[in-house]
Amino acid sequence: MPLTLTITEGVLIKGREAQAIQQLTDAMLESHGLTGNEVLTPNITANLHILDKKQTFSGGKPFSGVWVEWKVPSFSFSDREVQLQYFKKATDIIEKLSGYSQARDNIYVNVVHAVDGAWNFDGQAMTNEQIIQAIS
Repeated sequence: MPLTLTITEGVLIKGREAQAIQQLTDAMLESHGLTGNEVLTPNITANLHILDKKQTFSGGKPFSGVWVEWKVPSFSFSDREVQLQYFKKATDIIEKLSGYSQARDNIYVNVVHAVDGAWNFDGQAMTNEQIIQAIS
């Protein structure tokens, strides 16, 4: 379940990128009640994109932003309470790791859902039901 963290260069305090990935991952697991899950935890991956200040825009004009995006099976983040809890936590994490210099309204969190059956654990396409069984 990949996390993509995209940030404008200079938003996070230098050296805090790995900490951001770890905290965002931990918050995702916690929000879903899956902290320490031995099947799901190693299947959460992440990639980090740090973009030059001339490469991030709002309304067509340069600005500094942060984008936290999850690609997950369609059952994940489907509960409104989980959404509210995680999105607040993610925003708080980024704000704190920026030294409170990043505006909360320029921290974006979103979720992209995969089609049921189009998810892969250990090289095998799995349905939502199979994933739920595996992590239970």
